[in-house]
Amino acid sequence: MIRLTQRQSIQIFAYLLLMPALGFLAFIVLLPLAEAIRLSFTNTGLSPNWQYVGFSNYTKIFKKGFDDAIVLTFFWMFMSVGLKLALGTMGALLLNAQLWGRTLFRILTIPPWIIPIAIGIMGWAWMYNGTFGLVSNLMQFFGILDGPYEFLGYPTSALWACIVTDVWVGVPMVTIFLLAAMQGIPRDLYEAAWCDGAGRWRRFWRITLPGISSTMATISMLSAIWTFNSFEIIWILTKGGPRGATTTMIIDTYRVAIGRFKYGEGSARAVIIVLLLSVFITLYFMLLRYLQRRKTEGKVTHA
Repeated sequence: MIRLTQRQSIQIFAYLLLMPALGFLAFIVLLPLAEAIRLSFTNTGLSPNWQYVGFSNYTKIFKKGFDDAIVLTFFWMFMSVGLKLALGTMGALLLNAQLWGRTLFRILTIPPWIIPIAIGIMGWAWMYNGTFGLVSNLMQFFGILDGPYEFLGYPTSALWACIVTDVWVGVPMVTIFLLAAMQGIPRDLYEAAWCDGAGRWRRFWRITLPGISSTMATISMLSAIWTFNSFEIIWILTKGGPRGATTTMIIDTYRVAIGRFKYGEGSARAVIIVLLLSVFITLYFMLLRYLQRRKTEGKVTHA
């Protein structure tokens, strides 16, 4: 009879407690992923007669402009997440300041996040309308435009219109997370820095930014994943147009798998999306660990 130590018994008990959650995750994540991988090697469609085609679906992908969708997706993600972090940090700084009515301002930050996303995007689509839209009319009023301009009708403006809309949706969440992190920084640090003559920028660089860096890293990663996989914003505004200017990998995958009922090719695209996102997240964590190690070594050297 095998006798277990107390530590081993505790570990086994902990694993047993985790088994239901792990089984649930395997059922809703691993099984669909495994099925998508299997389908990616077939020519599955509406017809019940399908067969395995090996890597044929993967070789077709890059012959149909999917590499352009990859570049566009990363551009869309980096620009959107970068703007969210910049605006979210500024918003958190303002909401953390001792301002009159800041509770009201904090409440007003939430609506873009809690409004049903389809309703909010349809509102933006109306504002981007060249004839009746608010944006075009305001720019004409201030003399920026000579006449109506369809923001969703031209490749460059359509892409930036989608980015602005995504930023509008995501900034409140980033702001709230960073505001919570700022409120966790001891006020004594600011008071001591102020007594030592540190200005606002130096206090932000030396106290605020290090204090929210871990939260900023987490929220930026989550925002990157959500933006990378974002579908509703682009689909409602442009459906990937005009002329493919806003066709990201998710939009292209939807068109192939659902629009043309080519489930095998769509699954191959989905697998590539998972691989690219996994590589990006891995590199992101490696960069964070490297920066944290450099920061720790710098503190030790300075000491």
